[in-house]
This record gives sequence, structure tokens and C-alpha cells, in this order.
Amino acid sequence: MGCKSNQFESDIIKENLIKNGLQEAENIETSDIFVLNSCTVTHKSDNEAFYLLRNAKHKKPDIINILTGCVAQIEKNRLSENDFIDYIIGNDEKLNLYEILQQIIDAKVNCAVSDIMLLTQFHNTPLEDTFKTRASVKIQDGCDNRCSYCIIPFARGKSRSADTGFIIEQINNLASHGFKEVVLTGIHIGLWGKDLGLELIDLLREIENKTTIARYRLGSLNPLEITDDLLEFLVQSKKFCPHFHLSLQSACNKTLKSMNRFYTVEKYLAQIDKINAMFDLPFLGSDIITGYAGETDEDFEITRQNLEKSGLSQIHTFPYSVREGTVGASASGQVDEKEKERRASVVKKISARKLSEFINKNVGTVREILIEKHPNKNGFMKGMTRNYLTVITDSKELSLANTLRQAKILSYENGHIYCEIL
Repeated sequence: MGCKSNQFESDIIKENLIKNGLQEAENIETSDIFVLNSCTVTHKSDNEAFYLLRNAKHKKPDIINILTGCVAQIEKNRLSENDFIDYIIGNDEKLNLYEILQQIIDAKVNCAVSDIMLLTQFHNTPLEDTFKTRASVKIQDGCDNRCSYCIIPFARGKSRSADTGFIIEQINNLASHGFKEVVLTGIHIGLWGKDLGLELIDLLREIENKTTIARYRLGSLNPLEITDDLLEFLVQSKKFCPHFHLSLQSACNKTLKSMNRFYTVEKYLAQIDKINAMFDLPFLGSDIITGYAGETDEDFEITRQNLEKSGLSQIHTFPYSVREGTVGASASGQVDEKEKERRASVVKKISARKLSEFINKNVGTVREILIEKHPNKNGFMKGMTRNYLTVITDSKELSLANTLRQAKILSYENGHIYCEIL
């Protein structure tokens, strides 16, 4: 469940279990063990995790249910007595899951809950095969910020950076296995290097000069972390894909202040304009929370107007979810759930219009695409442009899979972007 870091760690867990002789089951009924790597960013995430675990026990009562991830880290004491959870394993331990399973299965350990500790070091665990065309490389974990709506710093601990040499080695290893693109992920990648006396741009220079990978993307960035120096470097890069995801959260200064976000709408709108001017049709995504505690109708109207005039390409929005243990949970002015949803639907409509406009700007242009798969049952192959558009082509050349090709964007019809391989 959850973020790209969790997905990356889940791939590592899966690979290590298979490497040590376990077999992946097709469904709950044929499995002996169910491992859930959970997310706790909202109460909805928690409830989904509990539903999945209960459902596994209902389908197969003797299954061993193992809960790991951020819910396990935060809710250890509250969950230890639930009969649908057999073992709770924190974030610090989950990458050693095979060794823990040996104790559970071979030694028949009777402990119901393992000790859970916050991470103090970055896990330099390589992922040898992600089973995908594009690979994720986790460069950082944890967060030093204390945004008033977020529980993640308590689940992941302080920011910790992977060593530069390890990251370079991992990227080159992926390139040697045929991968053409990597995505640099983490909980807060803009903090990479803070504990090493370095900055993110230092790592990107190393990736540019010391790796054989053809393309890389950046995960989510705080607007304050996208400096002029970073932009000047990226616009000259031969490997960087012009795709930015800005962690904005609101487009109203009053709401940003109450969220404990240290930037203004005016600053990041100007920054968006600068990025659009510097790059050739860059994809600019964002996150927006609607209905945070204290957000009035007037505050949301300010957000709506600012999003409308922004140069964003797409907006990922979700209603604010009260998370116990955060400042926001006890703040006054909680917004009605239906109103949160209404506001989110308004933002989603803005996002849909902006995405359609962005795609249509690309029609008629020539883009480099990474072809990701062999033809599907309808004879189409899927690819991704550097600026984050998923395109399809009716080319039937099997040799095109996992290659970089120039393609002309032909049209945007019925939700599909069609292109022609040149």
C-alpha cells in the first residue's frame, strides 16, 4: 500500500522471500502467509489495511497475517490484541522479513508482537530486479518536517540519506540489467544529503556523470527545494526527464501557514511559470488537500482561483483526513466530510481540464518515448514520454519493447494518446 517508497520496499521484500525459496501464491486461499506493507497517511489507509487483514483471515482462518509498514510502526500498542493480526513488524525490521519468518515458522516462536524501533540508519538494500521496465531507486527515508496534518515523520523517523556511491552502483546495476529509466524516490527526497553535508544537486551531478542510465525522474519535491541552481542544472541535463511533482497541499497562504508549510502561493506560482518557461512542455503535477481544519469557503475559493491560473499540468487532490497524533486532529474549524468531498471534486475538474490542455499542447510534437511492453491483445504498445505522458502505438515490432524511440504525438482521443514511431 501507499507511496513509492513502500512499493520499492515491497519489491525488495518479495524478491528476498522468493530468493530464499518461498513461492508467491496466486491468491489468499492458496497461501500460508499474508504480508501487508501498510500506509498510515490517512485513517482511510489504516481502515483499508485492517479490512485486507480481516478479509484474509475470513477467507483462510489459518493463514499467518503479518502487518508491517507505517501502520505497524505507529499503532503497535493499539493493534497488538487484534485477533486478525498474528505478527506486527515495524519499518526497521521489514527488510529482514525472511529471517523473522524463519523464527516464526521454523522455531515456532510464540511471541505475538516483535519489538518495533524507529529507523536510525538508511537501509542500503539493493533491488536487483523490479520486474518492470522503469525501476525505482530509493535515495532517502524519513522526514524532518512537522506538517500539522502528517503522521509520517513519526512512522519513518528523521531524514536519512543513502550514500552517493551506493546509489550510483545501484543505478548502474539496473542499467546493466536493461533498464532505461530510474525514478529517484524517498519520503522527502529534497532532504537528500542534509545528513551527509551535501545537497540533492550534488547527487544529480554524480548520476549525470557516473551512470550509464539513459533517463531519470525525481519524486515529489517541496517548492522551496527547487532552487535556481537546481533548475539551471536540470535544464542542461541529458538524462533528466522534465517531470516535476510539487508537494503544494494548498493554494491559500492562510491554509499553508496553518499546515506549517513555509512558502507562499505567490512564490510557487512564479516558480511554476519559471519552470514552464525554461523547459520544453514540462509536466508539472501537484498535491492539494481540501477541507483542512480551518479552511473556510473563502479560503477554498482563493485556492480554486490560484489553481485555475496556475501553470500546473495535473493536480492530485484528496479530502483532508483527520489523523490522530497530529496538530490538525485537535485544531478548531474541522470541515464537514461532504464539504471536503465537494471541494475535492471542484479541484478534480480543474485538474482534468489542465491535463487535457497539456496533452493537446503535445499533439504534433516529436518526443522520445520509452516503449514499456510488447503489444497487448488489441495490438497496441505502450510507452512513456520524457514529460510523463503515457502514449500508445499500433506498431507490432516486438523488438521495440524496452527501447527508446522518437515518436510523433498524433492525437488525443477517448482518453488515449496515440503516437507514430519514427
